[in-house]
Amino acid sequence: MKLISNKALRDFSIRHPDAEAPLQAFRQLIEKGHYPHFAALRATFRGVDKVGGRYVFNIGGNKYRLIAAIAFEPQLVWVKAVLTHADYDEGDWK
Repeated sequence: MKLISNKALRDFSIRHPDAEAPLQAFRQLIEKGHYPHFAALRATFRGVDKVGGRYVFNIGGNKYRLIAAIAFEPQLVWVKAVLTHADYDEGDWK
């Protein structure tokens, strides 16, 4: 898949340095993988759920949430937000 922008990952890593390694691991898995549908994505990312029209990934041992829009046919991923678990629970991202 193609990650449209790495900016959200970089910006979040600046504010939360301990998130850098798990976010870059996510990026590498996404970019190296081919996921034609949600089941294939979930086979690699067991901590991903579909919430509305977005995909929510557990990152860093469930410490962070990455929210993305995914177009499976052209294999594109847009990271919409990276949040702490507490910020995610507030629900302002919806």
